Amino acid sequence: MPYSIKIAARYLTANLAQTMLLILGVAVGVYVFVFMSALIGGLAVLLTDRTVGNIAHVTIEAPDRDPVSLLPPDQGNLTVALKANQQRRALHSAAAFTEIIAALPHVEVVAGQILGNGFLAKAEATAPVSVTGVEPGEVSAISRIGDNLVGGSDELGFGSILIGEGLAESLGVGVGQTVMLTSDRDVRQTFTVSGIFALGVGALDNGAAFVTIRSARVLFAQPEGLTRLQVKLDDLELAEPVARTIVAATGLKATPWTEGSQDLLDALVAQGRTGDLIKIFALITIVIGVASALLLSTYRRESEIGIMRAMGATRRFVVVVFVLQGALIGASGGLMGALLGYLSLLPFPLPEAASNGGLPIDVRQGDYLRAILLTVAGAIGAAIWPASSAARVDPVKAIGA
Repeated sequence: MPYSIKIAARYLTANLAQTMLLILGVAVGVYVFVFMSALIGGLAVLLTDRTVGNIAHVTIEAPDRDPVSLLPPDQGNLTVALKANQQRRALHSAAAFTEIIAALPHVEVVAGQILGNGFLAKAEATAPVSVTGVEPGEVSAISRIGDNLVGGSDELGFGSILIGEGLAESLGVGVGQTVMLTSDRDVRQTFTVSGIFALGVGALDNGAAFVTIRSARVLFAQPEGLTRLQVKLDDLELAEPVARTIVAATGLKATPWTEGSQDLLDALVAQGRTGDLIKIFALITIVIGVASALLLSTYRRESEIGIMRAMGATRRFVVVVFVLQGALIGASGGLMGALLGYLSLLPFPLPEAASNGGLPIDVRQGDYLRAILLTVAGAIGAAIWPASSAARVDPVKAIGA
């Protein structure tokens, strides 16, 4: 093996310019592989962060009511789920459930909320609004309102309200001004706008408002209990198994974010497949380049190969020499391309901090090791055809030629 490595290295250094050009071509292919991995991965992180970053990973509500049979057992099976239009479904003993859920693995935040609808008015301007009551210190626990304020602060008091930017524009109000909120229970209350947020989600920016739970209890005539609990995890991909764990531990209804985001998941899968195709084409280019260069080397060195065979070199030895050339080219080009890729991607901000319109490149997802390993494997595979061709050289004909 050491002698075959020496011969392979000598063949590669005999025409150094050609070898360096070949290694550079391989490095470019690896660079494309790394760049596409970082771009596709970064785009997935950006889309997920912008879409899921401001919603709960798991939403917990009171379980659905059991259906009640309307007919005797011997007269058929007609059931109906009883629902009261005048009474909101509520989570009673929410504090006990919160302690159980907060102790589960991967759970970072558990925030209680009271939900309701109403109309927000300023003078003659009126707009429908979805109201969320939260604890004053949990305003940004689920939706990152504090990081997306366009005015004011995210501090809530009994008489203050946070509204979306689109809603503020439609009503013509600003921070410090007062608005009248009429709930769907026909309860009216005056609030002072303490902050205006822009989360980039139309449903929230154009029609959402946040008040304290104390205010929400008055507005929606809910003196006790909560409408729901919302959970943030340390890994949003674990939402489904954590939701099942919550159901088993509490008996409540737990809905993971993936249940209502199938379009996003499908888009991410399609995006990933597109990136895989581009990376496959980059690897094919590498394989073709290495195979053609080594095949040309075989034709040029037929006489040398014939002399080696005449001096006792086996076909296996010849095959090993050419396969080693492919491995050396693949390893050198792979390392160079991965290093260039990492250095060129390093200045880009992470997708979470990328500005609107910027490239969402994630240097953490460059897939450097896989790029190197696949390149080496591809280069070795590309060398098999030239190696087998070299091993079939007839010593007598080669020397005679």
